[in-house]
Amino acid sequence: MEGSMGKKRLHPLTREALQNGFVDEMIARSGTDLRVLSDEERRLSLEATLAAQPTPDDVWLFGYGSLIWNPAFHYIKREPVLIRGWHRQFCLATPIGRGTPEHPGLVLGLDRGGSCRGVAFRIARAEAEAELELVWRREMVTGAYVPRWVRLYGSGLPHGVSGIAFTINRAAPNYVRPVSEVDTARVIATASGALGSCRDYLFDTIHGLEGFEIHDPHLNRIARLVSKHRD
Repeated sequence: MEGSMGKKRLHPLTREALQNGFVDEMIARSGTDLRVLSDEERRLSLEATLAAQPTPDDVWLFGYGSLIWNPAFHYIKREPVLIRGWHRQFCLATPIGRGTPEHPGLVLGLDRGGSCRGVAFRIARAEAEAELELVWRREMVTGAYVPRWVRLYGSGLPHGVSGIAFTINRAAPNYVRPVSEVDTARVIATASGALGSCRDYLFDTIHGLEGFEIHDPHLNRIARLVSKHRD
């Protein structure tokens, strides 16, 4: 996988783009028939999630995919962590950002079972609502994710701290039950959308994890298959 990334890319999903309605414009242009959450639905979801915080303190947010290498929100610190009961999986078809309605891509979700190593971001409580509103605009587009509080395990975190994780909604119409790594790699190698290719998404995630000395054998196997793929 050496050289898979090439030079560092500029990602279109910046903080400013989120603030300026880039996601809404992208959806409007996509022609997708997926139901999109309204601003009010997203607001209520964020308020309910913050109200359920186990302790009134700064907010931790768990990143397992693109949030690691392109957070686009302000945070105080970040730490490598482990969560239990959920695993990283290419289980969400996307006809918008990394694919098209004609050729949907695949992006990551947290599916039930196992464990997952990722990165926890600490957000100041006074700024949490404003910063997370940007995250909700980005992640809570179609309701494919269910935000929930999960226990975080890491040497750099206080004992017993919890963070918000975007887990997959198995009832969502674009939830994809896991298929073979060969079939997953075939989609990732060929799908592309307004945010770029699934191939870039995969390699950016692997390199983002490696920056925290996290190695995901499943992602690495898919990456090797993608690197060998020929249309």
